[in-house]
Amino acid sequence: MSAMHILKIGLYAVLCTALLAAPAHAEKADRDKPVNLEADTVTLDDIRKVSVYQGNVIFSQGTLMLRADHVQVTQNAEGLDKVSATGRPVAFRQKVDGREEFIEGFADRIEYDSVNSQLELIGHARLRRGADELRGAQISYNANTEFYKVVGQPGAKTPSGRVRAVIRPKPRTPPAQP
Repeated sequence: MSAMHILKIGLYAVLCTALLAAPAHAEKADRDKPVNLEADTVTLDDIRKVSVYQGNVIFSQGTLMLRADHVQVTQNAEGLDKVSATGRPVAFRQKVDGREEFIEGFADRIEYDSVNSQLELIGHARLRRGADELRGAQISYNANTEFYKVVGQPGAKTPSGRVRAVIRPKPRTPPAQP
């Protein structure tokens, strides 16, 4: 297998990760956009099906942007299996489909399990959609069930260790005049 083919497999894995990792309602048109990936080094292990991107990793596709210090992608027989990204922080941002609104996430580590469609933001986790924001030690999101769970620091004695949510009221439309 040529090095170029292996690189394409690794890029495809990262592409799938980024598309599936964003919460529901991500910009659908992004899937048809070209993928741009930058890293200081890339290591591809075709036998173990592991790709590692290190050093100021920047992934973009359409409105999706992912930044990390280190990204590891593993594949199974069906394709993408798991993705792990670490950084200070790992950050992603993507436009919400059909709206002028973005989903942004930040954490020390982001884990994605494609088999279970499970996204984990671990360590100083923040998830922001428009003006609404969730903060905690860990944020879990399941794309199949659209279920979120936010966990604070275990045994937190200070307000900064507890879960925080800011939910802004949505603008109301005035009643129609008869």
